[in-house]
Amino acid sequence: MSAPAGRPRHRPGYLAAAGVFAAGMAGTTLPTPLYGLYREQLGFSELTVTVVFASYAVGVILTLLLVGSHSDRAGRRPVLLAALLFAAASAGCFLLADGLPLLYAGRVLSGFSAGLLSGAGTVTVLELADPAHRSRAGFAATAANMGGLGCGPLLSGFLAEYAPAPLTLPFLVHLGLLAVAATVVLLLPETVPDPRPKARPVPQGLYVPPEVRPVFAPAAVAAFAGFSLLGLFTAVAPSFLAETLGERNLAVCGAVVFAVFLASTAGQALTPRIPATAGSNPALPLGCLVLVAGVLMVGGSLWARSLPLLIIGGMCGGLGQGLAFRAGLTAVSGAAPAAHRAATVSSFFVVAYTGISVPVIGVGALAVTLGLVRAGLIFTGCVALIGIGTGIWLVRRRPGRAPETTG
Repeated sequence: MSAPAGRPRHRPGYLAAAGVFAAGMAGTTLPTPLYGLYREQLGFSELTVTVVFASYAVGVILTLLLVGSHSDRAGRRPVLLAALLFAAASAGCFLLADGLPLLYAGRVLSGFSAGLLSGAGTVTVLELADPAHRSRAGFAATAANMGGLGCGPLLSGFLAEYAPAPLTLPFLVHLGLLAVAATVVLLLPETVPDPRPKARPVPQGLYVPPEVRPVFAPAAVAAFAGFSLLGLFTAVAPSFLAETLGERNLAVCGAVVFAVFLASTAGQALTPRIPATAGSNPALPLGCLVLVAGVLMVGGSLWARSLPLLIIGGMCGGLGQGLAFRAGLTAVSGAAPAAHRAATVSSFFVVAYTGISVPVIGVGALAVTLGLVRAGLIFTGCVALIGIGTGIWLVRRRPGRAPETTG
């Protein structure tokens, strides 16, 4: 029997799209355990490490602002292929790197890839799912995003520690994964009804409708704090493990960072299970509370020089980040009018990715004069204060109370 016209059989579905998403995102954190090796080879400071890392966020933010909703016009598949091409170019820069210029270029190109994938990848996974599987698809997209980010350092850490050519093999393996992912994309059905691959991008800039701002502000601040913690682990944790704890096994470094992203994925999976009450979603303030607890434990691990406490704190913070991030994104997306939803969500991601870059550069700058431990303690204190302030703000301004306090 032949398949009905217009509905080809054996087409990859949303799980295949999630695999593409994860493969692309893994490249953005692949260099994390390798920064120490680059420091030894090229001889630069901790501040330079954080600036190299944070240049990735520049690429993400520019992409979100300039072409964040381009897949709505050009189609999902062309944008996904472009994202994978940027990821491959990034890997090529790291393979050829003999100085800082190519490291910066590789990170910015990786940011371009992540910026395209964060929108087009998520939407593709959701659109390829049957309505009955929409909830599963939402989790698949979440797991692909954070899971891919976590698998990058896990993969490169093990390859760099136990295989030859530590600064070459991880990127060659990733290029192979990208080739497989590109093949899958070519087999995926296009979900945009009338795609125009040659359509010119329309920059959307930052825009948050006035009626969304009361919801947007605390959600975005919580995202900023949570992404700051992720940035700390992906940029500075390897140096702390090696220089302060004497743990120079790159596989251990990759596993520690993976554990934080795994906890974030778990937090995002738990968010829908926390019931909303009285018109408010307690997942966001709860996420802030758990994030603060994790950040304080990370600070304690720096002071006590304790690897177990660092891991527990990182996972606790990752869990809180996942809870707060998904709750905030859901609230912002739900409150935004359809005509401005893409621009509002992109603005939310811009704030989040600012959190993964600017504070981390501050840690690197402080580490030059105060040392890594003191810089980390100052960082964790600031993030904890932001989380506490946001949680109090949310508890005191629950939507269900507004009508009772007026008139």
